[in-house]
Amino acid sequence: MQFLSLQKGSRSLLLAAVLLIVMAIFFMRLFYLQIIKHDEYVAQAAAEQIKPLIIPAKRGLVYAMDGDTPVQLVMNQTVYTLFADPSMVTEPEKVLEVVRRVAGGNLRKNLEVLLAKKDTRYQILGTKLTRKQAEMIKKERLTGIGFQEMSQRVYPEGSLAAQTLGFVNAEGKGQYGIEEALNDRLTGHDGLLKSVTDVSGVPLTIGSQNINKPSRNGDNIALTIDRNIQAYTEKALAAGLKRSGATSGSVVILNPQTGKVMAMANLPTFNPAEFTKVTDAAAFNNNVVTRPYEPGSDIKTFTMATGLDSGVIEPDSTYNNTDSITVEDRVIKNATKGQTGNITMQTGLNYSLNTSVVTVAQRLGDGQTITLDARKKLYDYFHNRFAFGTPTGIEVAGEQPGTIWSPDSQQGNAVRYSNMTFGQGMDLTMIQVAAAFSSLINGGTYYYPTLVNGVVDTSGTLQPAAPRAPRKGVISPKTSEKIHQMIHTARSTFYSAQDRPGYDVGGKTGTSQTIENGVYVDNQTIGTYLGYGGDSAPRYVIMVEVSGKGLNLQGNKDAMPIFTDISNWMIDYLKLQPKG
Repeated sequence: MQFLSLQKGSRSLLLAAVLLIVMAIFFMRLFYLQIIKHDEYVAQAAAEQIKPLIIPAKRGLVYAMDGDTPVQLVMNQTVYTLFADPSMVTEPEKVLEVVRRVAGGNLRKNLEVLLAKKDTRYQILGTKLTRKQAEMIKKERLTGIGFQEMSQRVYPEGSLAAQTLGFVNAEGKGQYGIEEALNDRLTGHDGLLKSVTDVSGVPLTIGSQNINKPSRNGDNIALTIDRNIQAYTEKALAAGLKRSGATSGSVVILNPQTGKVMAMANLPTFNPAEFTKVTDAAAFNNNVVTRPYEPGSDIKTFTMATGLDSGVIEPDSTYNNTDSITVEDRVIKNATKGQTGNITMQTGLNYSLNTSVVTVAQRLGDGQTITLDARKKLYDYFHNRFAFGTPTGIEVAGEQPGTIWSPDSQQGNAVRYSNMTFGQGMDLTMIQVAAAFSSLINGGTYYYPTLVNGVVDTSGTLQPAAPRAPRKGVISPKTSEKIHQMIHTARSTFYSAQDRPGYDVGGKTGTSQTIENGVYVDNQTIGTYLGYGGDSAPRYVIMVEVSGKGLNLQGNKDAMPIFTDISNWMIDYLKLQPKG
């Protein structure tokens, strides 16, 4: 009996010990889960219950001007991105059947692989779905499937100003033109929504873990381009290329009183809505700003202005023209022969004589040679004042600086500078030349060229952009008046019959050689024409360039007719009044 009593007591003690051990295990396990692993499980719960959603910003629109009224040039069309939360998808076979039936052409190729990634919360299944496609899929109530509203670019004017605009690629990033240069402004900033949801992804009551950061849409940019001027310019350029047989061409039109670009055209062109169909990426380039070249005799107007402003010549100053001039060991000849003897600088510009501008360079020095002082003077005007070889800062992607040689460099010798006086031996862009030319005829102020007119607010009102401070005194007002008249005389001497009577029109031809493999070629030239038009003051500057592989194109025969066509049209469009 005593043994049985002890045995019963031992059993009780044993049971009590077992219970204590079990309770200790439970306690330790609860301590481990609730204390030690607390943060980890909270994070896991949050990952299950809190859905982070990006609220995409809408890309800003792009406007052109129609007179004083902004008109949409680039718009947005709403499309939808189809995505899945693979960890939430319960019926992958049904998902595949539905989305392939409704939106087959918009889907990614490896849908099965994407849906199998259960350790991820976001996989894109398709892009650019229409609203109708999105609504059809939503009706199926597929668990784990969602949509993000996106936008794609629409171009109501087709290819108008294509290289100036650029395009938006499949990743939503701007490429080329202002789409790339102003991508940050146009993109805006995405918003973020974090919300506690139920198992179906429906947001529950707002709590401390919810975040709602609104998106900020991109700026609606208004360009300085006038859609009517742009359209006519492209038409006139296409007609001019057809006449001459040139295969490429560019035109830029500036307001010389502000630096605003009124038109910027390049051919061949493309449709930004179909940029993926372009086989030659060269069509994307805006050659007005991206392709430096030797501008040729257009530069003679700048050399004459330098001589006038430096006080070494006047329009009626004379020199002895023999149709050639020697600089060190080189003989420079005129393309136009016969105006020999004592002739004026005005005659030299009229006939585009190389000897006249080389003489100006000599007179900047000792009168006989192009000295270092003469080269420094030319460099000061060309580079520091006219900004040759310096990016203008215009708001399009890919602007090139060009090249102009310092007089202190090995390349900056007298022969080089003699060639620079008539536009060879340096590479410039059309936008550099046109902007600097504006300063010659507007009183001597350099306005930085710009394509941005301002921002269009939500009410459709244009908020003008703050203008960049111009550089005054590039040349003196008196010098500007003289070179202005010289350029007018140079055109009217031969071509006044082509211009509308009573208006102030002037210009200069340019024909420049091209370089291949480091040497000039004889069977290929670029034709340019640089001029202005106006009434009581210059109202527009037009620069035209035409070129083609293996083509000898000339400024007077191939580029100037395009200038004349546009200039006469501009007089009517701007409603300019003839001088009394």
